[in-house]
Order: sequence, then structure tokens, then C-alpha cells
Amino acid sequence: MQIQVLKSKIHRVKITQSELHYVGSITIDPDLMEAANLIENEKVEILNINNGERLETYVIKGNRGTGQICLNGPAARKAQIGDLIIIISYASVDFEEAKKFKPVIIFPDSENRLIK
Repeated sequence: MQIQVLKSKIHRVKITQSELHYVGSITIDPDLMEAANLIENEKVEILNINNGERLETYVIKGNRGTGQICLNGPAARKAQIGDLIIIISYASVDFEEAKKFKPVIIFPDSENRLIK
């Protein structure tokens, strides 16, 4: 049996941009992507702390070292620049493996930078 478990989490980053007239997705600084074990085109869930919105989209790479978090397309209507969000991805794993699985969780600073 396979179950869904938390794979990756970027906890409390700020929306830095919003691009309504874009194909769609969330643009993320590659430094954050790598630290959280996310890859381009991976499906993610976005949880908006400010307004309670939840949505699903996919990841595209942004500009490295900028702290960029940009909601694109229709998702841009679900948040304001400056809103705090949580970005989550899940993985399907065998039930027994899930008991030992450890997700990658990062806690960037207030400027969306990795804490060293």
C-alpha cells in the first residue's frame, strides 16, 4: 500500500511578486528549491497564512539568491505581495517506508534567505 507523506516544506516565506498574466505556477529562488529538495515542475500546495487560501500549482525556477517567491497566473489572485505562505510537496511511499521517512523542512529568514 502507498500513502502520501510530507516530502518538502518551505515554512513562512513572503510573496515578493505577483504576475497575473502568466501561464501559471509559482516561481521560487533555486537556493530555496535545492534546500527544500524541490525540483522544477514539481506539484506543490501553497498555504497562505494571511488569508487561509490553499491552492495547488507547480514550481518553476526563479533568480538565484534573490529570495524570489512569485505567484503566477490565476494563483496571483490568491495572495498579495508580502503575504506569508507555506510551500509543501508530498511523496507517495510504501506504508512501511513512510514510518521511517523524514521530510525536508526549511525555515528561511524574513527576507526569504536561507539561515546559515
